[in-house]
Amino acid sequence: MEGRDDRLTHRDAPAPGAARVTTAAQAAAIDARAIAAGTPSWSLMQAAGHAAASLIADRYAGELGAGVLVVAGAGNNGGDGYVVASRLASLGVQVSVLATGHPNTADAVRAREALPGQVSVHSWAGRQAGRFEAALIVDAVLGTGASGAPHGAAAEAIETMTIAARAGVPVVALDVPSGLDATTGATPGACVPAATTITFGTVKRGLLRNRGAAGEIAVVDIGLGAAADDPEAPVLVDGAAALAAVPAIAADAHKGSRRRLLVVGGADGMTGAPILAARAALRSGAGMVRLCVAPPSVAPAQAAVPAALAAPWPEDDAALAALLAWADGVLLGPGLGLSQASRSLAMRVLDAWRGPIVADADALSLFEGEADALGRHLAARPAVVTPHVREAQRLAGVPAADLDAGRFEAAAFIASRVQATVLLKGVPTVVSNGRATVVVASGTPALATGGSGDVLGGIVATLLAQTGDPQSSAATGAWVHGCAAEIAGGGRARGIVLDDIVDALRHAWTPPRRPSPPVLAELARVGES
Repeated sequence: MEGRDDRLTHRDAPAPGAARVTTAAQAAAIDARAIAAGTPSWSLMQAAGHAAASLIADRYAGELGAGVLVVAGAGNNGGDGYVVASRLASLGVQVSVLATGHPNTADAVRAREALPGQVSVHSWAGRQAGRFEAALIVDAVLGTGASGAPHGAAAEAIETMTIAARAGVPVVALDVPSGLDATTGATPGACVPAATTITFGTVKRGLLRNRGAAGEIAVVDIGLGAAADDPEAPVLVDGAAALAAVPAIAADAHKGSRRRLLVVGGADGMTGAPILAARAALRSGAGMVRLCVAPPSVAPAQAAVPAALAAPWPEDDAALAALLAWADGVLLGPGLGLSQASRSLAMRVLDAWRGPIVADADALSLFEGEADALGRHLAARPAVVTPHVREAQRLAGVPAADLDAGRFEAAAFIASRVQATVLLKGVPTVVSNGRATVVVASGTPALATGGSGDVLGGIVATLLAQTGDPQSSAATGAWVHGCAAEIAGGGRARGIVLDDIVDALRHAWTPPRRPSPPVLAELARVGES
């Protein structure tokens, strides 16, 4: 395999992400550990309220002059709202508080009693609350511990805030939008449509499952310290750290040192999939790409990607050995098809190749119900599989609804079966090697189109060929894929096609600036208003 050397050098790569992704129960347990370790619950509430107020003052400076309305519930979420009100008032903002109930926790009582005199407080009086007008609303009604459909004054307040939001008044939700289940993202009743959600200490799973309700998400540090490092909670992938795992291309690099990727797929009539994968691989830094496609697909593939090589499916072991001897990594599956010839080729590749491999699309569907058999082929080598929920269902024999609802655990379960790193695509994407799990939340609905997975496969396979590290390649590849969609769309999904996303890849490899403290992580709003 001439042309291989070590001119792709690795930067020191910190673990991706700075925030944990938690259920409601995990978030409560982290808070409890921090308190038990000596941090008073009142200090956590103050830190949360001050951090939220600082973000509001920074990001909504234009609205503050017309006044802010804080809608506060009876629990600790309402207490957070009272602290926000106090802090904004100290900055000279005119603040009104609308309380849906009397505080029922010691910290919430203390926060209300600490309100300065210039903050006007009103008790909820049904839908008459609509008479209070503001240019910005802070939703502090229901927090992480709430479950089920809101009722009573809380439900009425949520409906009133929803009307205001639809009229163009931005709503900033504290921890989670009221009415959203912090663990599942479900909205069994009314739910506030937040423009921004400021969540405390950790990212709640429900926010990532229901991005439409959450709006822009900012995770802020509230002083949880070591208590937040829950090994049972996956890490949210941070773009700066993820890109630090990408090997630098040396000044004297050549096409061989940048690695050679073999893409096996492209049955007759399905050439588009490997073409998209090849274009993405080249945009991801691959030195050379060769498309191994069905004989009728060779000419179309060569014409569509002139920078790549093309070869027909090998007819014998010698031809296959020659192709594999050329490669540093293999992407198996884009447009491969489900015919007997397709399965035969997939098995021959898996048996003959022991280097880095990404199994995608039809390569997974060909193993329907045979996850353990696929695992025997993938074991003891750098390998990534990239299923969406339906492909994962066919592979593992688990109902799709169960896989989707349990996606944070499902990736690790499938990884143990296939003996490879699993990149479970979806909202959000979850990556697991069975031991460590991370969550990728970049991306937009522009990726919800046929061929998007082929682009992702080309990115991940290139990184895997260059690094030999399945976990970081999958996590970084998924993040870059999502980032390119964000760049291409500029907040839009309609009108964006995969060619736009592939073109945007050229800009997605620049590490973003990490957010300034107290922000741990931030996610852009996705979906069209």
